Amino acid sequence: MPIVSMKELLESGVHFGHRTQKWNPYMEEYIFAARNDIHIIDLQQTVQALEEAYEVVRDTVASGGSVLFVGTKRQAQDIIRKNAEQVSMPYVIGRWLGGTLTNWQTIRERIHELERLEGMRDRGEFELWTKKEALGMTREIERLESRLGGIREMDGLPSLIFAVDVSREEIPVHEANLLKIPVVAMVDTNCSPKNIDYVIPANDDAIRGIQLIVSTIAQAVSEGVNMQKDYEADLEAAEAEAQLPEELRDELSDEDLLGESTLAKIKEDEPEVVEEADADSPPAEESEEEDSKKA
Repeated sequence: MPIVSMKELLESGVHFGHRTQKWNPYMEEYIFAARNDIHIIDLQQTVQALEEAYEVVRDTVASGGSVLFVGTKRQAQDIIRKNAEQVSMPYVIGRWLGGTLTNWQTIRERIHELERLEGMRDRGEFELWTKKEALGMTREIERLESRLGGIREMDGLPSLIFAVDVSREEIPVHEANLLKIPVVAMVDTNCSPKNIDYVIPANDDAIRGIQLIVSTIAQAVSEGVNMQKDYEADLEAAEAEAQLPEELRDELSDEDLLGESTLAKIKEDEPEVVEEADADSPPAEESEEEDSKKA
């Protein structure tokens, strides 16, 4: 069963592209047809691309990586912020600061400055300054928070970037390409998919379509986090088992040692054994009666 059904994509308007005059020729393979001078996106490819992106995001997070959500256009800002905060991932919804990735050390210093000013404000030290100086520092906090608030908890470079509109997010995509960071993105018919590692052909202007795809990526992150927790629990259990005497190891079952997702995966891999009665063999009672008559 697909992660997202074709019906959900249709209802969200993901299949509507831009006008045929504004198309990008590199998107030709993702276009199904043209209706009323508007390109229609091939949703079969969208479903397949979304499943591939889901697996990539899930496995990246499960291995300990992070995903940076980027969506600076007005339709995507609230959706990106809400879904990224739900899964505790960094995000950028304001103006992208040049060098956020390629000059991360400088950006990290500005985040430290934001934390320093917030600490002064919380300790009441602004009262020791003049009103004009305190007002200036308050405005600086607001400015830094609006630009860096979504990435202030990001310890280092992300393992993956998810972007909504690649034509608008050209700078973050370029920085990610320079640093060899994979990019997953929604790509409309007026955009170029050349620099995108995992293309999700979709309408990047419809709010419902953005909500559907962004929430799907967030769901993949959540699943990856759960897999990571179970993997760490399995490692701890294995280390604990190695320290036990041999006579106690045999008494522990798989349920005592493995996490829930690992056990579920094992059960999925086990072949189902279905016992079918042989239609040609007579029932047990009939065979007993035949044996008694013969005797």
